[in-house]
Amino acid sequence: MTEQKFQPLDSGTVPRFAGLPTFMRLPVARPDEVDVALVGVPFDGGTTNRPGTRHGPREVRNQSSLVRRVHHVTGVSPFDLVRVADCGDAPINPLDLNESLESIGGFFDGIRRAGAVPLTVGGDHLITLPILRGLVKDGPVGLIHFDAHSDTYDSFFGNRYNHGTPFRRAVEEGLLDPKRMVQIGLRGAISDASNYDFARSAGIRLIFIEEFIERGPEDVMAEARTIVGDQATYLTFDIDVLDPSFAPGTGTPEIGGMSTREAQAMLRLARGLNLIGADLVEVSPPFDPSGLTAITASTLLFELLCILADSAARRDGRG
Repeated sequence: MTEQKFQPLDSGTVPRFAGLPTFMRLPVARPDEVDVALVGVPFDGGTTNRPGTRHGPREVRNQSSLVRRVHHVTGVSPFDLVRVADCGDAPINPLDLNESLESIGGFFDGIRRAGAVPLTVGGDHLITLPILRGLVKDGPVGLIHFDAHSDTYDSFFGNRYNHGTPFRRAVEEGLLDPKRMVQIGLRGAISDASNYDFARSAGIRLIFIEEFIERGPEDVMAEARTIVGDQATYLTFDIDVLDPSFAPGTGTPEIGGMSTREAQAMLRLARGLNLIGADLVEVSPPFDPSGLTAITASTLLFELLCILADSAARRDGRG
């Protein structure tokens, strides 16, 4: 019997501005009903300056009504390849950071136990830490990390859990293997000359935007693929890796970043990796009334969905 796939609403039948705002106009389902779970984490309790990413998942849902079915380069139709649906939002407490970390981690543990691969929209970058806590149970995994910032600092204001520290905590907790981590697109002045010391001493590969521009997407992603290899890997994409002219709606913008075209090329070159999940974070709609940042995020979300669906199908022998 042919397995029934979830399908987006047909824009020729239901206009894109009508219907319930779900990711890519997909049905709502439980994690045990899907292969790839689209999830929101509306949390910005780890933000140190400009807030608003708690509104990211809802606005990306709105703008993802523009997403279509088939990738124009790869020909991948993720909705025909695997079962994918909107699995709702992880539970959070906007007044309690620690409780939120626990509830987010528990939610993603449930997704893992259901056998689904999560594709998540944040939320600030701290959410990646509890996501990894929920997903990683059999030893540390690799990481491909697109960001203007390393997020391996120790603490801010005496607090070790914020959107500038998740990857240091994840290494310390044995969730990530620093020798299989690569951070791409780093840039901007730093507050202290020692800010990158932990990452460098741990063995994390840092690729600053200047090196990226000199080498180009294909060469950089070839190195990234070599670093993570064919073992389990997570992919995280901070929208601030893009130049703010493309994505102004974010908490910590840094000029001189990637173009959207470069970002699309990089994500397409991640196809075939052994991905256990991915996230796209730091979309802050209040700083971009035009909706451009959320439109950009929803388009990149489709790029990520295509490679995750391909990865999930290959593991199940359907790719």
